[in-house]
Amino acid sequence: MKLFRKIKMMFIKEDVLEYQKNLLNTHYSEVENMYQDIRKWRHNYRNHLQVLKSYVESGDLPAIKSYLAELEEDLHSTSPVIRTGNKMTDAIVNSKVSLARSHQIAVVLDVNVASVLSIKEIDLATIIGNLFDNAIEASLTLPEAERMIRLYMDMKGKKLYISFTNLTAQKKQSKLGGIFTSSKGSGRGLGLISVDAIVEKYNGYLSRNSEDGAFTTEILI
Repeated sequence: MKLFRKIKMMFIKEDVLEYQKNLLNTHYSEVENMYQDIRKWRHNYRNHLQVLKSYVESGDLPAIKSYLAELEEDLHSTSPVIRTGNKMTDAIVNSKVSLARSHQIAVVLDVNVASVLSIKEIDLATIIGNLFDNAIEASLTLPEAERMIRLYMDMKGKKLYISFTNLTAQKKQSKLGGIFTSSKGSGRGLGLISVDAIVEKYNGYLSRNSEDGAFTTEILI
């Protein structure tokens, strides 16, 4: 029986590692796409100035206002929303916020972290990435006006505290073995297992709270 359990855990560990690898590749791709959008905007900066200059010379004030409004909206969609000084945190949060907003999901952020953390970058990316991916998936079941994700990150001494809440159409979920049951695919299950394993590795604290219409995860690591 012990041998069977050991073999089972080995297979689960391999699945989690493969899942974590694929997830990280996805994160890097999202970050690269975000930075490509920023580079494109900067590349077109002179063109925008030329257009505005022509409107100024012709005295076309309505056209200037309209063009500036379009530029502001375009810039808002590509500009990084946080700059904490921690490169991994900035990269993964900004890319996920951009992805969430592309699905018309409101995102509320309050992020303050140290430039250097004790947690490995791959582990931090896995935690934040999973939280956002699950939240985005849940948000898509709601009308656009009701979609919301809230992320709070702060330092508690030398430890990193994360509080993540998203609205959901689901009723209060039940727990099975410390993890909330889900009708979603195995990928989400592996994501939850990955987060749990990382928190355990750092002797951290994790709490999940499911209420009607909202799901909250708290982590101290």
